[in-house]
Amino acid sequence: MKLVAVTQRVTVVESYNERRDCLDQQWVTFLRECRIVPILLPNSSSVVSDLLRRIPIDGILLTGGNDLADYGGNAPERDETEFMMLDYAIAHSLPLFGVCRGMQVIQHYFGVPLSKVEGHVTKKQEIVVDGNAYQTNSYHSWGSLDTIEDLPVWAKADDGVVKGIKHRTLPILGVMWHPERNTPFHSYDLNLFRKFFHS
Repeated sequence: MKLVAVTQRVTVVESYNERRDCLDQQWVTFLRECRIVPILLPNSSSVVSDLLRRIPIDGILLTGGNDLADYGGNAPERDETEFMMLDYAIAHSLPLFGVCRGMQVIQHYFGVPLSKVEGHVTKKQEIVVDGNAYQTNSYHSWGSLDTIEDLPVWAKADDGVVKGIKHRTLPILGVMWHPERNTPFHSYDLNLFRKFFHS
């Protein structure tokens, strides 16, 4: 079983005047099927730095939720933590997988601009993955139509919105769908995670 650090979304609960870190429980179930043990990270870069010095992780997963602060989001502490995780992954040659917002973090980190997209919040969407049709979900309102040389595209929607990227030389991968939200889980997604994290 691989030990993978997993980031969490920030939820603002105004009635309690609280900012909460949280994760869909389906992620734990999905990762278990991928033979991965998740280590849930708080949105505090200093605490995460301390954890990383004490826990030998095998990889990193940046999950969905929250727009980036540069695009109007309200969770700058999450942005700081996840950009730090990207720095850490690159410095230690660790595999890093970004899902939805997580892929947007990767794109933003490497200088790919995002823009508003329409029609990409749906339970079922057909996309093209490595030249083959694939039906999955889509829950994002920001995306890109282009990329850079270091982040080749391997999945796209019919309207040209980028749905999958993989770094040319680093073990960094991103998708714009939610594997944990498919019921039952898709074998393609399970195999993708197992292969990527060598689990």
